[in-house]
Amino acid sequence: MTPEPLIHSSTARRMAKTILNGFRSYFADHLNATLSAKARFEKADWHGVQHANAARLELYTDKITQTVQYLGSVTNKDLANLDLWREAKIAYTQLVFNFPNFEIAETFFNSVFSRIHDHDKITEDIVYVGSSQAIEAPAAEYSIFIRYSGSDFRDTFRRILKESEFSLPGEDIELDLDCIMGVFTQDVVPKLKGPDHEVKFDLLESIFYRSKAAYMVGRVIDGDQVFPMALVILNTEQDFLYVDTALFDIDELSVIFSFTRTHFMVDAPLPYQYAHFLKNLMPNKLDYEIYNSLGFPKHAKTEFYRQLVKHLHKSDDQFIVAPGIKGMVMTVFTLPSYNIVFKIIKDKFSPPKEVTHDIVREKYHMVSRRDRIGRMADTQEFNNLMFPLARFSKTLLDELQSVANSQLEIRGDQLLIKHLYTERYMTPLNIFLNNANESEMRDAMDEYGNCIKQLAAANIFPGDMPLKNFGVTRHGRVVFYDYDEITPLTQCNFRTIPEAKSEHDEMRSGAWYTVAPDDVFPEEFRLFFSGNAKARNMFEAIHSDLYQVEFWKTLQNKINQGYVVDVFPYRRVKRFDRGKVSELEVFSD
Repeated sequence: MTPEPLIHSSTARRMAKTILNGFRSYFADHLNATLSAKARFEKADWHGVQHANAARLELYTDKITQTVQYLGSVTNKDLANLDLWREAKIAYTQLVFNFPNFEIAETFFNSVFSRIHDHDKITEDIVYVGSSQAIEAPAAEYSIFIRYSGSDFRDTFRRILKESEFSLPGEDIELDLDCIMGVFTQDVVPKLKGPDHEVKFDLLESIFYRSKAAYMVGRVIDGDQVFPMALVILNTEQDFLYVDTALFDIDELSVIFSFTRTHFMVDAPLPYQYAHFLKNLMPNKLDYEIYNSLGFPKHAKTEFYRQLVKHLHKSDDQFIVAPGIKGMVMTVFTLPSYNIVFKIIKDKFSPPKEVTHDIVREKYHMVSRRDRIGRMADTQEFNNLMFPLARFSKTLLDELQSVANSQLEIRGDQLLIKHLYTERYMTPLNIFLNNANESEMRDAMDEYGNCIKQLAAANIFPGDMPLKNFGVTRHGRVVFYDYDEITPLTQCNFRTIPEAKSEHDEMRSGAWYTVAPDDVFPEEFRLFFSGNAKARNMFEAIHSDLYQVEFWKTLQNKINQGYVVDVFPYRRVKRFDRGKVSELEVFSD
């Protein structure tokens, strides 16, 4: 697509240059943060990993604030003037034409505009509702992957490991190769076309770092067949590395890039090309999900909005109240043809909730800055999002006006929602159990307990743990998605319910003992299974330790001593048998 001709407004041109300078500063600092991930991984600096993830997320907001301040100093024109922004967009489009990271630069422009103006002023002539450039990878200055080929597959994997960017040596590379070849021979070799067909291995040049693991991601090409590839590298924490597993399956790679995981640290100076490469390996992933995984959540919001608009144009069903038990804090709606839920904070909360709007928003912000370890759904926060009013069922509109009217504004044939969160739709656990057979129910109860334990090991106490606050993904994984009462586990005071001193105490309608705000009584967790005794019995057969105060206090002590949970996005059975057993194996998947 050819950019529009240069304009003659010197003010608009200065604005465009100032915003582009702000973007360049942001992107350079973003890449530097990712480049330092290797050192943190090799030093086993797991607390540093957590701090770096949070700092990188704040970086974008800081750069937007700084750029807005600079804009005020480069012009004496009124920055509220929309015509000025129309000209600035034209100038900016010219400046970023053929940029290798043009799509992130366009989102940065949108963010600067939105910091100054209300979101309801967003139109295509002022900001980038759609991209200014063709949806094809820009010309690359260098390849994003390294190609290996040869008929000796073991030797190929040896070269891949030897030529990696790691500074630390492998603990036992021959054992690594034995393990990799065991999986490759079983999962890939039988599907290859024959010994005379050359097989290629394309490995992305940059390694993906997250939590305690490093992921070497690529693909195996055999003619028209493509197999995803991921080698997962762990640190012994004694100056050696080892391969924990090798994955060659689309679904397994998709789980690694799950919406329940925190973003990767990956040096991706050509974001679109990385997204394009990964999209081909995981065709069911949407663009916004991949950009989110790559560490560009703001651009993920841009891609999500574009995808939502496109879906609304090609569909005609109506938004409805989301299935399940209504929440006390959030009202939730969805579009049957769209795998997303939209959550709005209610104007008033049903008893016994005592949180405020600000507290709820702070809880969601806290989740966005934490390692979700595969057990908390990622959310995207939007302000002033416009919807076609006709797409809302009367039942839903009545519900929204009844419980969250302060967040709504009808403008002609459009409905403006002032603040909401979006989240991937999952089947609520209580609904899943109603339709589950015995085997599915047992697996779900095991997952439910694992979810609670893994969140706790990551220093997150869910607060409310009824079944309705958890969802089941298409992979059968149980995920927590109700954040209004989460708190750090180390701030909880776990107690045993005191024995009643008299029969009179036992007959009281309320507690006969004092309860402080941070007190938690694990014995009461049985109440979360109200109405489903069969599920409760299965849960107690597997996870009865969750009812014990000692379980929680032991975990608190470990966290206070610096323990960082190591939960990886693949099943225990996928881990190579190297005679290594995690100290807290109970928290593994």
